[in-house]
Amino acid sequence: MTLIQATINHSHNNHLGEYSLVHSIEGRIRLRTPVLTKALQEQWAKRLMAMEEVKDYRFNVSASSMVITYQREISQDVFLNSLFLGYNSDKNGILLSKIASDSTSINNPTSDTASQNEECDRPSWSNLTLPLVSTGLAIVANRFPSSLITFLARSALITAGLPVATRAMESVFIHHKLNIDCLDLMALVLSGLQGKLLTPSLVITLHELGDLIREYTARSTEQKTASLLDTIGRFAWVEREGEIVQIKSDEVIAGETVIVYPGERIPVDGMVTFGEATVDQQQLTGESMPIVAQIDTYVYASTLVRSGKIKVKSERIGTQTRAAASIELLEKAPVHDTRMANYAAKVADKLIIPSMILAGIVFATTKDPTRTASILTLDFVTGIRVSMPTAFLGALNHTTRHGILVRSGRTMELLGEIDTIVFDKTGTLTEGNIKVVGVETVNDNITPHRLLQLAVSAEQRITHPVAEAIVNYGKQEKIEVLPRNSWDYSVGSGMTAEIDGLTVMVGSEKFLRSQGVNFAIIPENEDKLDVLEGLSFVYIACDGELMGYLEYTDPLRPESASLLYDLQNLYGLEVHLLTGDNQTRAHQVAKVLNIPPQQVHADAFPEDKAKIVRTLSRGGKTVAFVGDGLNDSVALAYADVSISFADGSDIARETADVVLMNNDLSSILEAIAIAKETQNLIEQNTMLVVAPNLIGLGFASTIGLNPLLATIIHNGTAIAAGLNSLRPLVQHQLETREN
Repeated sequence: MTLIQATINHSHNNHLGEYSLVHSIEGRIRLRTPVLTKALQEQWAKRLMAMEEVKDYRFNVSASSMVITYQREISQDVFLNSLFLGYNSDKNGILLSKIASDSTSINNPTSDTASQNEECDRPSWSNLTLPLVSTGLAIVANRFPSSLITFLARSALITAGLPVATRAMESVFIHHKLNIDCLDLMALVLSGLQGKLLTPSLVITLHELGDLIREYTARSTEQKTASLLDTIGRFAWVEREGEIVQIKSDEVIAGETVIVYPGERIPVDGMVTFGEATVDQQQLTGESMPIVAQIDTYVYASTLVRSGKIKVKSERIGTQTRAAASIELLEKAPVHDTRMANYAAKVADKLIIPSMILAGIVFATTKDPTRTASILTLDFVTGIRVSMPTAFLGALNHTTRHGILVRSGRTMELLGEIDTIVFDKTGTLTEGNIKVVGVETVNDNITPHRLLQLAVSAEQRITHPVAEAIVNYGKQEKIEVLPRNSWDYSVGSGMTAEIDGLTVMVGSEKFLRSQGVNFAIIPENEDKLDVLEGLSFVYIACDGELMGYLEYTDPLRPESASLLYDLQNLYGLEVHLLTGDNQTRAHQVAKVLNIPPQQVHADAFPEDKAKIVRTLSRGGKTVAFVGDGLNDSVALAYADVSISFADGSDIARETADVVLMNNDLSSILEAIAIAKETQNLIEQNTMLVVAPNLIGLGFASTIGLNPLLATIIHNGTAIAAGLNSLRPLVQHQLETREN
């Protein structure tokens, strides 16, 4: 993604930070902000309302972005200049020229150097031009022989064969080994010396076709990792000489006091020394419920303060933080060759010496170069080089049609071989969002509707996941929200508010008990039963008397149970649950999904997840890992096959080998089924290629075989195997048309 960086005044009174233009169309732009706090929203709202050219704007707090619609008659560059002009200063203002030049690169991707280089590096079907020209001229020379056409055909053949010769020479003189190109070169030379043009031209064309298909199914080996500063936050508020100043997050000094406001990410690892706040750790640990950070609570960089304000004594800064350690692990993850395994090269390594010895014996005894060329032509390899990439190309196309992005043929191979699959919990097996699932009254003087109404009215506009879940449930049930008069919110514990003449308390059991509420009315067995079912509670009291409670949970995805059943019973896979959530909740989910307790791993930080995945892999297992967050990205990188969702975090999606574009977990079954079908197809192709070539080799070694017939066997089996590789894709297209 091309970003437009705008350097803004970073004083305490002008907390604007660094901005990125991430999307633009005529009359509309989307800017990403470092932290979209309430104060920053108000500041921008005043600015935008004062601009006549602005037609509309909206803020997206969760994405830290704002979308601005402006008059189309104004060019983007002019509007950007006008937008930031009010914040310009002589010492530290906006780099307007940078904005203008980078905005041009967004609207014109060809101006981006990296994009140009990437485009240049991609394989081109123009590589087939010379082999096809050589083949065409050879056919014409055979049909209409003339010195000019023959000369042109030989010249085209030599030119088309130069890459083969170059690779063969490099293999012999630089790498000191024989490879498939050496075998190809010898067969080409022998055929050429006999005046044959069509056979070597066809061989080159088929080989080039297979190589191109393989390249097009390859995934770039470059790992895209998250920027550390994007992860932990680019700026920090620190106390220096009695003043609060804003500095870059990696310039904080150990021991300094860092102040973190609502809506900001904690930029350092350290101990809370003042205040109380609700801290969302899901990005780092995967735990769905925020923690309440109080004095002496240890907090981590990259975690988000949802509400409250805290001061943190910094201990680890920048690259020393736990978040940085996760990114470093990701960058050091082994980068496999993601091109599909070149079985042709493996077969060639084993067949080159025997083929050369056999060809040498036949030539020594018969002095017949034709028979020798036939032996070298029947190399078993061309058919595999053509059919295998075609099989993978068809399989990758098949998965794409099912809403599954498989990035490489190598991934497709491994998908068919996995015997162990490890799942993250939050956002993977569960939906990742807290939801209210029940309303229970314990007092005859109140109805469930009234109980929910009081809870929704008390929790309105509170930035805590449970409070937001209550309000959302109220909207779903079409609850009328009552005015909330005086109120007092205890961070992470509960709310006390005056509503409809009542003193309403909403919060945890501990909070209500501290306010003198009696819980004897709730049967103890009922409470324990709900806990075992994975439910949590928020209680409601009116005027000091307990009225009832709401049940909430992070619900499982609808498809999770059936998926895990099929994986374990149909495919015989070993299923593990790996989560940063606590032991209790992890085992609750595992029990519902029938995952054995010994295969549940909880309280796992990103580096712990990577260690567990590596341990399973080193134990001889082929491991797939399924996750969706930053905290899963390291484990994704170390797994044999990594699977994520289209709506997962950017880094998880980029790291994953398989992306479920429709965000449906059950698509994993479809991907595995297609991978196993591809495995069977490759086995069929191998037999289709090897058997005829082996028979032909027997004839060529004994009674002799015409090189033309050897070429027909050699190339015919390659074409047949290639067509067989496309069969499932054709069948799927026919079935789609019928439906």
